[in-house]
Amino acid sequence: MAVCYADDAGQEDASSLAVRLGLPLLEVYDLRDEQFSQLLICESGTRRLQQTGRKAPGPVLADFVSGAVAHRRKFGGGKGQMIAKAVGIKGSVRPQVADVTAGLGRDSFVLATLGCDVQMVERSPIIHALLESGLRQAQEDPEVADIAARMSLINADSIAWLAGLSGDAEKPQVIYVDPMFPHTDKSALVKKEMRVFRDVVGDDQDSAALLNAALQRAEYRVVVKRPRKAPAIVGQAPSYQLNGKSSRYDIYTLKSLS
Repeated sequence: MAVCYADDAGQEDASSLAVRLGLPLLEVYDLRDEQFSQLLICESGTRRLQQTGRKAPGPVLADFVSGAVAHRRKFGGGKGQMIAKAVGIKGSVRPQVADVTAGLGRDSFVLATLGCDVQMVERSPIIHALLESGLRQAQEDPEVADIAARMSLINADSIAWLAGLSGDAEKPQVIYVDPMFPHTDKSALVKKEMRVFRDVVGDDQDSAALLNAALQRAEYRVVVKRPRKAPAIVGQAPSYQLNGKSSRYDIYTLKSLS
């Protein structure tokens, strides 16, 4: 992987990012050139991850302002969404949530839209860089700045981060886990993102350890997103499940939210 820039405005960001990530900086790049399988492209304050090659899919980025997240923010169903019920949103209750497998931050943004304060924890420095860019853009957009203000970002291994929390004051009220799993959805978006994610972060081989760490640190509940027909993560059985068409939420209750 290498870092590059698409315009003069992205040059400084690309230079500092290359140093931070320990990656080569390209001043000129060609997406058809497969010397590097992926490029982290900086352009006018944005960052995107792009596979190379003649048949490579389009870029992957964290976008909290437009596209699918904007549509879901406006028309997603509000408190009636299954994720809202899973984390315990009800009446005036808006739990503080630690999303310990942040990915591109879409679920975190939905929860922040619904009024929750959300900590996004992402262990991949590359994906963290995309989240950092997306969150910065959201903070500068007047339409979603108030939502972005409820989101914070941490680059850390979630198991180590959870183990390092000290005392009840630092315990997340709800811990949200969405481990990487093989998608059966055939849409171009899913295939594109899964290709990129598997190349960058690989599969989540430590899901059981992460669940155990979450159960040790959550104050009220742990919520795990799974494919609808997939088995629960090995370990403690969930207290109950919420099932959707293609996915479900396994909820591990520790004490009642009020």
